[in-house]
Amino acid sequence: MNCPFKMKSRLLFFITISSFLFLSSCSGRSNEIGGSSDVNPETIWFDYQISGEEGSNDMAVMLQFRFAGKNGTTLVLDGGSKVEFDGIAIKADSSKMTGAFYEVMKPVNEFAGKHSIVFTDINGKQYKEEFNFTPISLKTKIPDSLARQDLVFELDGLDHTDFVRVLLTDTAFTSEGINRVDTVKNGRVIISKEDLETVVNGPVQLELIKEYEKPVKNGTREGGHISINYGLKRSFKLNSLNPSKGGFPDAP
Repeated sequence: MNCPFKMKSRLLFFITISSFLFLSSCSGRSNEIGGSSDVNPETIWFDYQISGEEGSNDMAVMLQFRFAGKNGTTLVLDGGSKVEFDGIAIKADSSKMTGAFYEVMKPVNEFAGKHSIVFTDINGKQYKEEFNFTPISLKTKIPDSLARQDLVFELDGLDHTDFVRVLLTDTAFTSEGINRVDTVKNGRVIISKEDLETVVNGPVQLELIKEYEKPVKNGTREGGHISINYGLKRSFKLNSLNPSKGGFPDAP
């Protein structure tokens, strides 16, 4: 019964990756590599990305520095410039797809709390960016089977008013599913009965992703941004309501 779901998941993953590569190539975002000592430090754009998900071992911290904007040439920090995460210097790496980057992996179970990113330019000037990370978790225990009615999920790890991306995918290749960003108040994510009209009965996968993206607070004249994404996944069976049973789902 799970095979169609796995097949669709693989197809969606392939489409997503292919679309990302296509859009990246069309956007003009450079994967060329230069040296930070060859440019004015104030023309360096900061691109800080932190991501992870429940059940994985690590959070990925990926930092890039670009010359003249978010699509500019990627930079290797040389001439005395460097970047540190939580006080530890990171070595440069590169790939044909992304150009130069700085990456560190940290255990998820040790990542909650305050962190800092410090970029030091060729003149010794430092730009410090701090952020707090709180993983989200489900307070709601989701049963193996749910009826086609309003679904309410309660989350820990969110602010009083926060934003969460909601993805609900079924096994049908032709259905739209759900993919949207919800404003969440008091940690409650609600998928209404009407929302479920785009999802077919049977096995479904729910993904809830906390997305955070803002301009850096302490950047160069060129600026930059920081994004933090953390998600969780659950699978269950979606059933039609059975009026004769007072709104309970049909037996599997």
